Amino acid sequence: ADLASAMADQPKGVPESVLKKRRTATKNAAARAGAEAAARKARKAKRKVIFKKAEQYVKEYRRQERDQNRLQRQALAAGNFYVPAQPKVAFVIRIRGINGVSPKVRKVLQLFRLLQINNGVFVRLNAASWPMLRIIEPYIAYGYPNLKTVRELIYKRGYGKV
Repeated sequence: ADLASAMADQPKGVPESVLKKRRTATKNAAARAGAEAAARKARKAKRKVIFKKAEQYVKEYRRQERDQNRLQRQALAAGNFYVPAQPKVAFVIRIRGINGVSPKVRKVLQLFRLLQINNGVFVRLNAASWPMLRIIEPYIAYGYPNLKTVRELIYKRGYGKV
């Protein structure tokens, strides 16, 4: 009688392995749905944080620009000169090829990742990078970017290497 009731519970003609597979599939689907919901919630929260951070950057840049203008006006009103701070970053682009490049210059160009003509990199200007820029000066052009040019360069052609 025990065996008969156990057989009656199972649907006729469906192998046990198929039933087992169905159970695991439904369990996995439920787990996946829960994970997707959690990931969606996390993405939404992360997006909010990223947006807040971007707003903060914009606010900071505007404040810096206003301070710069204010200091310039104050100096002008007092009859003085305003000397802005030294730039911290330069955009360096290679403008000459490889013919007749000395080993020292070649090494510095490698360190700056300027391996071919029209390659450009952002370089942090510090006590170590200034002498290196002087060494490779005949092979490069460099300047000090503002926020607009950085944005355009990164959006159009950029990829990151930190």
